[in-house]
Amino acid sequence: MASYIGRRKFLATLGGAAAWPLAASAQQPGKIPRIGIIDDSLHWNAFRHGLRDLGYLEGQNIAFDYAYGDGVPERLAEAAAALVRRPVDVIATFGTLASFAAKQATTTIPIVMISIGDPVRAGLVPSLARPGGNITGNTILGPDVGAKRLQILKEAIPTVSRVAFLWNPDNASNVLQFEEIQAAAPTLGVTVISVSVSPRIEFETAFAAMMKERPDALAMTAEPFHQTHIAWIMDFMAKNRLPAVYQLSENVRAGGLMSYGASQPDLFRRAAGYVHRILQGKKPADLPVEQPVKFELAVNLKTAKALGLEIPPMLLARADEVIE
Repeated sequence: MASYIGRRKFLATLGGAAAWPLAASAQQPGKIPRIGIIDDSLHWNAFRHGLRDLGYLEGQNIAFDYAYGDGVPERLAEAAAALVRRPVDVIATFGTLASFAAKQATTTIPIVMISIGDPVRAGLVPSLARPGGNITGNTILGPDVGAKRLQILKEAIPTVSRVAFLWNPDNASNVLQFEEIQAAAPTLGVTVISVSVSPRIEFETAFAAMMKERPDALAMTAEPFHQTHIAWIMDFMAKNRLPAVYQLSENVRAGGLMSYGASQPDLFRRAAGYVHRILQGKKPADLPVEQPVKFELAVNLKTAKALGLEIPPMLLARADEVIE
């Protein structure tokens, strides 16, 4: 069962009247705004720091309520419903599945979604410029970023021809990224091997089947459910001497070979600005969904050496971060 409040304490009782958005200026005397967070993690530190930089101090003029779904759709729905019953003044979500759960749980409490793949094609908002309804936030993707990641992998390792792609079929944004990579693969001379892992599928079984397809490398998204198992994934990659390209630079710092994507801490910090504007009275419908303005390339030379790889100097020269 999901845990709530106090970062891992379960709320024995959750109740109250129907929720509605409250601007900071409309708060009752002595009442401070409550921000509901679905699936707390290290990424949320940047979000909390962003709010602190805007003048919000936990316990003084803002409070956080935590709900945990561990990336599982059913538990995410329970977590979102619990925050609505609390109620909170704003719900902040990480990833497509958590954002869908919040959207289904309420049409009135403002929702700030963070690091979504493609919120329009995934059906979360009708458009980036005019999100409408009670949901806004930011996206981790720009045009063809999945294809670009595949291109960088091919540039780093020209002999790569069979790339396994780890994705979650329950995540609409992952589905779209898989389609994008499939479309780009022929022009790069690459065959894509599907490795679909959702909460209902075991990693061990899926990866064992993947190895039978003889992949040269692995590519993966920033899917929150997969990130909760990232240590296991990286250990599997190392044991099987299989290079991988990630979406998050944090994965490279933890021992992954390389990554290309938007900065997660930056997206979480920028999401704090959305919460601030909403608490000041802005409507989510009037706040455009933001796309990342910079994508970063990170390379871990220690991992490259362990894999017996030599990264081309021209690619290293373009890298924003090189770990030696």
